[in-house]
Amino acid sequence: MKTKKKIGGENPFVPKLYKILDFYREAEDMFTLTINMRTEYQPGQFVQISLPGIGEAPISIGSDSKEYIKLSVKEVGNVTRALSRLRKNDKILMRGPYGKGYPMESLKGNSIIIIGGGCGVAPLRSVIDYIENHRAEYKDVQLFFGYRAPNEILFKKEMKDWKKKYNMKITVDKNPNGQFCYDAREGHVTDLIRQADLNNKNKVVFLCGPPKMMQSVIEVLKQKGFHDDQIFLSVERLMYCALGVCCHCMIRENFTCIDGPVFRYDEIKDFKND
Repeated sequence: MKTKKKIGGENPFVPKLYKILDFYREAEDMFTLTINMRTEYQPGQFVQISLPGIGEAPISIGSDSKEYIKLSVKEVGNVTRALSRLRKNDKILMRGPYGKGYPMESLKGNSIIIIGGGCGVAPLRSVIDYIENHRAEYKDVQLFFGYRAPNEILFKKEMKDWKKKYNMKITVDKNPNGQFCYDAREGHVTDLIRQADLNNKNKVVFLCGPPKMMQSVIEVLKQKGFHDDQIFLSVERLMYCALGVCCHCMIRENFTCIDGPVFRYDEIKDFKND
């Protein structure tokens, strides 16, 4: 079994206190916190948020700044529901950042294809922010996002700007009212990828979403000629300690919390997430 990373210096299990700078409701069950955590991090890394008496949860970072971090949170359990009741100037305990993010430095000069499904768009926002801050270092940028319904579309404010700067397409599974916003079309994000004129020349793909959606998208990308080492996935799998100690998040010999959560597809392609 792989040797875990050594722990030294400050106790990495002890969180620090931070202040919430802003709270914004993205959708009925999704919200974004801006927190005064000043640190350096890679797009795709995550932090652990602690609420005494309730618990701790890993949350992906959705920004690119040394002055703050943004966390977009889906309400799915006790911790995240408690977080949804916090507001501006409230205090919060956090530790991190942790994990391996998207290798933006080594991918300079490539065109970027960003594909997200549902709340999986949240970690990808950090990539978009990073590209915006380093725009000259990358070529064309294409955004493909899929949601279940129009009222679940995230980052509506930001999308107005993204649409002007990038080639952005959105799908919704169902649109019962017959009204599309942001030029969304009915269908699945996999349909967009299948119909898009994509080739693998000097391009990399960043992908995050439900496992079945990601696997379907990968199959289409492979049909279009993309190689395993051109596809990067953001994977979240039972991350508890964030330091490779508890072993709950293992994918074969890899720890999601320290070897991921971002993996190149050839690193984990034979793993079946049951």
